[in-house]
Amino acid sequence: MSALFDPLFGADRVAARLDDASWVAALVAVEVTLAQAAAEHGVIPAVHAEAIAIAATKLDVDVAALGRAAVEGGNPVIPLVRLLREAAGDAGSSVHPGATSQDVMDTAAALLVGWAGEVLLDDLRGAADAAAGLAAAHRDTPMIARTLGQQALPTTFGLVAAGWCTGLDRARTALARVLAALPVQLGGAAGTLAALHPHGPAVAASLARDLRLADAAPWHTERTRVGELASALAVAAGACAKPATDVVLLAGTELGEVSEAAPGDSSSMPHKRNPIAAVTARAAARRAPGLAAVLLAAADHEHQRAAGAWHAEWQTLDDLLRAAGGAASRLRTSLEGLAAHPDRMAANLAMSSADSDAGHAGDLVDRLLAERP
Repeated sequence: MSALFDPLFGADRVAARLDDASWVAALVAVEVTLAQAAAEHGVIPAVHAEAIAIAATKLDVDVAALGRAAVEGGNPVIPLVRLLREAAGDAGSSVHPGATSQDVMDTAAALLVGWAGEVLLDDLRGAADAAAGLAAAHRDTPMIARTLGQQALPTTFGLVAAGWCTGLDRARTALARVLAALPVQLGGAAGTLAALHPHGPAVAASLARDLRLADAAPWHTERTRVGELASALAVAAGACAKPATDVVLLAGTELGEVSEAAPGDSSSMPHKRNPIAAVTARAAARRAPGLAAVLLAAADHEHQRAAGAWHAEWQTLDDLLRAAGGAASRLRTSLEGLAAHPDRMAANLAMSSADSDAGHAGDLVDRLLAERP
């Protein structure tokens, strides 16, 4: 987390579910739940699973020390397993049954994405609801439509806001579908579940059930799920960038058709009233495509375990969640406090020679709002 920048760019709520402590908590949760799933199917003694769970509650992990210890093996699971084995005493031999480090890292990442995704979906919904409220309130408020930066034909502010709402709803629905399908990862050293034979699939199913993740065959180097998640997050950020961009333009001095409830000031120009929530929503969203590109470019995991491509995912995914989450949060703030100025809309419309009749725009608003998921 960045105490300086996360609040500014709206990422603080999402980041709180992605910090180092959250990563450690997720990794430990996977190890404890894996032991319980293995005990359920007779792979390890039930008393060992109980001892591991108790040891985990008493585990005091120095995150900085864990990070330094992770350097040797290339991931934090290896030193964390050593700590948990030491803490579990005689049950230590049953820690990490049949798993490889990637199993724990991927499953923990799925948990974290789900935790952070709840916040993101909430803010997307809040922003969409705010846009829907503006659409309903201004169903018949005429304004000039603008194409290629020039005045075009009349429309209504309600229809503009309904378009914002539609994009946000579509992005939220698509992201929710991806989040609901986040899978458990359990394949063992080479993705064959050999160390858990013949109980591997059953242990994986129990692990998925208890962690509330989807069950799936091992997917160590088949990373289309990561690509789907990256794409959904980038699309969500883009859906936020569209209304944020419109707000920035419509709030400009020369147009003055909307204004935010809490505009930002300037360090040198006291007369300024900047639409800063929309500005920072745009800034957060701008980072998303590049981060998604890193994850998509890292899809070429070689053979049965990737050397580098997998490792590139962890922080990139965190950053992408923060970018998309920040865009949704700041846009929600912008739209929930957005004021429309019909008088300025009418004045700008009067500058055009176009007929002031917006036609059936109101009917389109009704249709779009009625079709909301």
